[in-house]
Amino acid sequence: MIVTVEWMEKWFRFFDDEYFGGKLPTPELGVTRAKTRLGQMAYKRATRWGRTKLYDFKISMSTYYDMTEKQAKSVLLHEMIHYIIGYTGLKDTSSHGLVFRGMMDKLNRTYGWDIRVMTSTKGWKVSEQVVKKKKAQGPQTYLILAIEMQDGKHFLSRVNPGFARRIESQLVKLREVKSHCWYTTQENYFEDYPQVRSLRGRRISKADFDRLLNVLTPFHF
Repeated sequence: MIVTVEWMEKWFRFFDDEYFGGKLPTPELGVTRAKTRLGQMAYKRATRWGRTKLYDFKISMSTYYDMTEKQAKSVLLHEMIHYIIGYTGLKDTSSHGLVFRGMMDKLNRTYGWDIRVMTSTKGWKVSEQVVKKKKAQGPQTYLILAIEMQDGKHFLSRVNPGFARRIESQLVKLREVKSHCWYTTQENYFEDYPQVRSLRGRRISKADFDRLLNVLTPFHF
């Protein structure tokens, strides 16, 4: 199934009544085509007289995958846990801290859901709409950042081009970085890399690092 706003609204109201005591007003609901972020709960924050209030909540879900009903409902429930924590002002130890995990474990254990802190999409079916769009666009070109650290560790990142110059300006100030280079490629290998907007990457072995550099084309600003 492909998630729609209408589907989200229906099951949000059902889950609120069944699991959250009917406490939650329906937030703004929306869909995205994100590949690595299946769901997201966003909000605005205002601080007054030393107290912080969260408002304008929005829950979004991805249409990138053709999910099963259970997968989609588990993603929605994940975001609803974030929502009730934020809406009621509960304090948690972290984004997916003790409060979040307690609610998640209770729903999974009591009702048989598969809510997770992190969900692997390996083997998930990509939606037909996404497949058709990729075919129409042809091979995609990726901007790759290769970093070698002073301690010998190696990292690769697939970077959003709009944030490349900002990341470059940060890199040149870091003493921990021994060297870094920018590349472009159309290798499908990098399709599974998340496209980052900040300085982070995937650690790989030196052997894999050197091997992958052979299929990359140097890029200069």
